[in-house]
Order: sequence, then C-alpha cells, then structure tokens
Amino acid sequence: MNSGLPAGWTIERVRALSGDPSATPIDSDRLVVVEVAGQEGYEPLQPDVILAFHGLCLVRDDGEWFMGQLDADGSVVCWASYGSDLAEAIRSL
Repeated sequence: MNSGLPAGWTIERVRALSGDPSATPIDSDRLVVVEVAGQEGYEPLQPDVILAFHGLCLVRDDGEWFMGQLDADGSVVCWASYGSDLAEAIRSL
C-alpha cells in the first residue's frame, strides 16, 4: 500500500500528519488537470501518486505535489503546486 510514496513514508505516516485516519492512495489512472493561472482551461498532469484525504487530493507529478479536489466523475482538478516536500504539502491543508 506504500508503493509510490517518497522514501521513508508510509500511509500511516500520511494519516498521522494529515489527521485523517482514512487517508488512502487512489488509482492514478484517471483524468488529472491543474488550473493555469491567468489562462482559461487546464493543463493535464501525469501523476504517479494520488493521496486522498479530507475530501481533497495530493497529486505527485514530476516530483511536485499538487493540491486538488476529487470530482464526482473520478477526475481530479488541482489548483496549485505545493512543492516537492510531502510533509509541507500536507501541512498546507
């Protein structure tokens, strides 16, 4: 269950830091996009990890963590990069 997480990370650590005991990795085989500031539309992401908790998602694409929301159709719309540090991205909730 911890595959894809950064070295030293477990899903239990994600749950503890996020305060969400139901935090879980979800399948990354779905549409994931990020809003592009100052432009209409979205840019597609190619995530290798998606973590769902507190009704939100953290999506890792090319080493950066993006915060987003899981839509009813299963897609994820992200609004910003929260950097490359998973702990900092979680704390930004």
